[in-house]
Amino acid sequence: MHFFSIIFQDWQANKNNSKGRFVLLLFRLATYIRKSRILFIIFFPYLIFYRFFVEWILCIEIPWNLKLGKFTTLYHGHSLVINDGAIIGNNCIIRHNTTIGNKQYQDGSFSASPKIGNFVDIGSNVCIIGPISIGDNVKIGAGSVVVKDFPSNSVIAGNPAKIIS
Repeated sequence: MHFFSIIFQDWQANKNNSKGRFVLLLFRLATYIRKSRILFIIFFPYLIFYRFFVEWILCIEIPWNLKLGKFTTLYHGHSLVINDGAIIGNNCIIRHNTTIGNKQYQDGSFSASPKIGNFVDIGSNVCIIGPISIGDNVKIGAGSVVVKDFPSNSVIAGNPAKIIS
């Protein structure tokens, strides 16, 4: 029942947003299948379909092992890239042309991915990179480049991002 409640919550969060509903439905189904070895073997063709359709056709890179909270809203969804190591809390809004990922160091190793709290509103064209934490109730302005931690209840913007209120 938990699986269907999360789908219903995403459905509510994306009212009048059929693309967001569709992508999140495909994502939640792939995540559910991935958690079970038996389902993984039986529905492996679906996982291949998911990767091809969502990433190549819709240009939205949301790996099925991503930790994505409930009531997530995807606006427009195009050109969205989220690293599978990222953690995104509940009730977050993610807009198009957004990258949430790790960074590569000079020695070739990669950092951890960002941890984003609950009720975070991410504007379009935002890059959130590296082993950082963003608190709850944060608004991130469009075009921001976020490379350091930010506390809860703040509004951030700029390149590099800084607190503006």
